[in-house]
Amino acid sequence: MDRRDVLRDAAALPLLRAALPGPASAQTYPARNITMIVPFPAGGQADLAARPVAMALERILGKAVIVDNRAGGGGGSVGNAAAARAEPDGYTLLMTLSSLAVLPEADRLFDRPAAYEVSQFMPIARVLADPTLLAVPASAPWKTAQDFVEDAKKRPGQITYGSSGPYGTLHVAMEMFANSAGIKLLHVPFRGAGPALTAILGGTVQAIAAAPGTLKPQVDDGKLRVLGNCGAQRIASFPDVPTFQELGYKDVEMYIWAGLFAQSSLPAPIATRLREAMAQVMASPEVLKAFETSGSLVAYQDAPAFAEFVATDSKRLIAAVKKIGKVE
Repeated sequence: MDRRDVLRDAAALPLLRAALPGPASAQTYPARNITMIVPFPAGGQADLAARPVAMALERILGKAVIVDNRAGGGGGSVGNAAAARAEPDGYTLLMTLSSLAVLPEADRLFDRPAAYEVSQFMPIARVLADPTLLAVPASAPWKTAQDFVEDAKKRPGQITYGSSGPYGTLHVAMEMFANSAGIKLLHVPFRGAGPALTAILGGTVQAIAAAPGTLKPQVDDGKLRVLGNCGAQRIASFPDVPTFQELGYKDVEMYIWAGLFAQSSLPAPIATRLREAMAQVMASPEVLKAFETSGSLVAYQDAPAFAEFVATDSKRLIAAVKKIGKVE
């Protein structure tokens, strides 16, 4: 085993320990309604993931699961931090995105206290794992990613793109592409993917990196055009869109995954109950249909596999954030 393997396994250990069941019992859970914090406004990938899951959890657990869009901070930090501080009793859950691990590192770049740490969370289940897609208005002159790159090289810093906030998933994805392509774009942060999508549709910005489920209705309506896919493989909802790796940008790989978390000190029996419920949720025909219709296929992982995935993906994202450096 080489040093990289050791580091990978060490990074995964805290999350894996948190995911393992313990000896206590919680037969009465849930006894009241559950809040599912989504640290972004409505209309983005986390919200898209949360609402079908919350409805299915209600049916399985027998109590209301209330989606609480608690946006604020860069890339979801306010909602993530609120969930981290909540009582570890199973009544405050978090449906968040891959920026979860990025934001504490961004705080450290600026020598400020991290709003939370990933170690405060227990992974329950991964729900979605879509590649980010580069989209532009359908009226834009760029028909291909190469058109976009060539124009950006002629006009450095003049093409604007929207994001869900500094160091959020959409920001990191676009900067990863820009760094690989050798171009400079102008970042315009918003309070979530929903407002960023509104901005590109309204002509405030000229590009966006977003999830397939967020973009598909707008593409189907002829409002947006997708130029490139940050994943390693093409996807069924946009089969004709090439990956950036196909186009020669070999180090561009970025996914917007959405997953359910609780607090790391959640009693093991409650964690087990939630994991069992999520296994049912992610096999539910209603949930499968909701995600298929939106263009985001289910990418379910139970807690142990999800914990390993988070650890591996986080290392790639943290490296990208360090390359981006300080941005206001």
